Amino acid sequence: MLLIGATSTLLGVLYAMLRNNLKRLLAYSSIENVGIILIALGLSMIFLGTGHRVLGVLGLIAALYHILGHALFKGLLFLGAGAIAHAAHEHDLNNMGGLIKRMPQTAVFMLIGCLAIAGLPPLNGFVSEWLTFQVALQAPALESGVLRALIPVAAAVLALSAALAAATFVKVYGVAFLGVARSRHAAHAHEVDIGMRAAMGILALLCVLFGIFPTTVIGVLDAVPQMLIGHGPPSLTTQGWLWLTPISPRVASYAAPLVFVAIIVIGALTFLFLHARRRQMHRGYPWDCGFGNLNSRMQYTGTAFSMPIQRIFAPVWDLKEDIEETRNPKQPLRTETIRHQLQANDRSWSRVYEPIGRLVLAAARRIGYLQTGSIHTYLGYSFFTLLLLLWVVTW
Repeated sequence: MLLIGATSTLLGVLYAMLRNNLKRLLAYSSIENVGIILIALGLSMIFLGTGHRVLGVLGLIAALYHILGHALFKGLLFLGAGAIAHAAHEHDLNNMGGLIKRMPQTAVFMLIGCLAIAGLPPLNGFVSEWLTFQVALQAPALESGVLRALIPVAAAVLALSAALAAATFVKVYGVAFLGVARSRHAAHAHEVDIGMRAAMGILALLCVLFGIFPTTVIGVLDAVPQMLIGHGPPSLTTQGWLWLTPISPRVASYAAPLVFVAIIVIGALTFLFLHARRRQMHRGYPWDCGFGNLNSRMQYTGTAFSMPIQRIFAPVWDLKEDIEETRNPKQPLRTETIRHQLQANDRSWSRVYEPIGRLVLAAARRIGYLQTGSIHTYLGYSFFTLLLLLWVVTW
């Protein structure tokens, strides 16, 4: 389970990184987060199986916390994607841009969701991933050398996946909400109605609360290991509601409310400083190298943003890249237009799912021969089935 979780985590986030369809990107991100849950469960099973009940319970709590957290921030992000599709009539990130000016409240809620899924404090995604890392760091307590070597590798994969997830959702938020509109639909987008905003707002608030008060949430989740194992996490909440201590205060501790207060204070001081300096600032257009005013073609697209990671992990995908360059017939050295098309296919789709689909369809066609449309044939089926059942019962 640990190996399957690590593989799912890394491949899920890599496939999400190259997607520009927002809903498809979020779907691949769900594969990554299921992998994180499996890593935590795998660690729990390993430690419980080797007699380390406290660490096993801690891994189970980390898995349960991530299941709950993923339901919150992924639900928020899918609602945000639906709001964008409703208001801007777009699913492709490369056709969005500048939505923060036209959908400011949705932009705030989506920012909270992106920060939570990226595992940044003080939101709920950080708590579960941090707990998983704390369990993985206790690998030296195991007697098996294989497990002591395997768990750090899985933890390193989790760390790499967390960094790639952060980059993926920087891409999502930056390309969709910042800059200028890349299409007519995005330029005429509008804020969604109060019902859609309220749904996103509730989930965003829960992401914040579950991140600030993890000890309270763990106190509720504690009933699950108590029921399954008969043992709860004794050290997690021993320092009170303020401090989260997975192993012991000497090993590691995390005070989410203090982190939240520090972020608010630093943000307020930064705002006041910039507001005081605003009168002394001189605003002007940035240097544009003589190309004219800023337009949508001068900013990063989702494809361009993920290009460096695509170059590094190219063997993971089945890439089909096509570049067409049109030159001026009178001036052959002058390029008129460049057309770039990139298609990143899922290797598992063509090598695993399509063969299974073909086998299922072939079996269905053969089974379909039984349906002749003749009542006599169906009565014959019933008669011989009855004889077979009678023979089985009497035998």
